[in-house]
Amino acid sequence: MIENGGCLLKIRETLHTLSPKERTLAQFIMDQAPKAVEMQIEEIAAACGVSVSTVVRLCKSLNYTGYKDLCRNLYSDLAASNDSNSFEDIHPGDDPGVVMRNICLSNIKAIENTMSMLDAKELEKAVQLLCDADRVDFYGFGNSGFVALDAANKFLRIDKTAIAHTDIHSQVLSALTLKPKDVAVLISYSGTTVDIPELARSIKKQGVPVVTITRFGRNPLSDLGDVRLYCSSTETMLRSGAMSSRIAQLTVVDVLYAAVCSRMFGQVKSHLEKSRTAVSRLRVADTKK
Repeated sequence: MIENGGCLLKIRETLHTLSPKERTLAQFIMDQAPKAVEMQIEEIAAACGVSVSTVVRLCKSLNYTGYKDLCRNLYSDLAASNDSNSFEDIHPGDDPGVVMRNICLSNIKAIENTMSMLDAKELEKAVQLLCDADRVDFYGFGNSGFVALDAANKFLRIDKTAIAHTDIHSQVLSALTLKPKDVAVLISYSGTTVDIPELARSIKKQGVPVVTITRFGRNPLSDLGDVRLYCSSTETMLRSGAMSSRIAQLTVVDVLYAAVCSRMFGQVKSHLEKSRTAVSRLRVADTKK
């Protein structure tokens, strides 16, 4: 993951965090990607009026090993750019069928972009932490809070002590009871929600590892993460109600849960069967039998 493509997406996500010179270079790559991908490092530096070291810094900011690695991913972006399943923003008065198509395609794109954002090494670290943890706390506010609740519900199914609170007072009190063998997963798409970085600092002071789920790039929350997982959203205009960002976050949670289940299957199989049986009893009986 983060092996093919995703270059333009990562630039877009981090553009606001870059230095002025890096931003000039990044904008050039976004605006003239077909030209940029064919240029040598010295050529693109000269075209943008920056130094070669600035190009190298941008590559590092985007988590690439170097300029050739950036170009390889940029080339993959261009090869995939002819995808006909593109979506548009929702406009006032749109036909429900048009709304359905664009919302569905937007959510699909959010999942695809999130897949390109997830780093295999960071994902491996997160999965191992969750497997080894005595307890897992999930934290989030607003729509991210609903994602945290969903995550806790999933991990309870495999007998993993999991707690989620969406109220800041409950979160602070819960965080105070965490121990070094526990794990805290903090969820915020922007990573800038006022209270959550402070919550992360408090948890880290207790020696508890912190896993963050945010948009790609540096932000107050991801900067505090021991393990950083990224997702990507396609929110614009009428879709700005945390629609695709919620889908992206839920996708990361599903990946973590499924990976933990896979790794610990021998230990969690019986719990999965118990939880499935328990939940099935709450359903209406099939009268056709």
